[in-house]
Amino acid sequence: MKVEDLMTREVRTVGPDASLKDVAALLAEHRIGGVPVVDEARKPLGVITKADIVLKELADPPTTKRGLFGRKKDDGAEAKVAARTAGEAMTAPAVTISPTMPVASAAAWMVESGINRLPVVQRDAIVGIITRHDLVRVFARPDAEIEQEIRNDALAGTAWPESIEVMVKDGAVTMRGQADSIGEAEMLPLQVRHVLGVVAVDAELQAWDASREEPVKITTHV
Repeated sequence: MKVEDLMTREVRTVGPDASLKDVAALLAEHRIGGVPVVDEARKPLGVITKADIVLKELADPPTTKRGLFGRKKDDGAEAKVAARTAGEAMTAPAVTISPTMPVASAAAWMVESGINRLPVVQRDAIVGIITRHDLVRVFARPDAEIEQEIRNDALAGTAWPESIEVMVKDGAVTMRGQADSIGEAEMLPLQVRHVLGVVAVDAELQAWDASREEPVKITTHV
């Protein structure tokens, strides 16, 4: 599954000159956690979230932190408290993703970056947005849908996909059958494990060992 299959295409955005009052009203009206800040060409400049709005509510700038040798450690919080526009309060640059990237890559980027949403960009312009809520929704999909994606994607590149039996129960995948090679038998369970909604893979695949001239059984639990 690719990002373009899951992203929201009608993206609410604001310009850098939008007042924080207007941004707050937009977030509250549509019950969303944040929006991309874009220029006139719809190129993402940054993202402004509820957290940025809440930070603005502080009466005084946060106490400045000091690092080694007593030097000031500027984490940008003071600038956000003093901000009046979306451009001043946003987190920049925006972390973005391509619509053709795997959804698993979007999930990894969100976790690694500690963010909840990724603007989807094509030719420097925003074409959608994908959020953690979207990922959770896919993770909770039925077993039959997960099994179908495994067959359509992970097994599609194998020489004999019909020789591998796949069963999914509560997100746990069981694989049994004949792989084309030892390498395929080792890699397939790892590919299946990265399908969203899969919680574990128990694989037992037969493959031909050319060096020993005999079949071997490859067992994988991931």
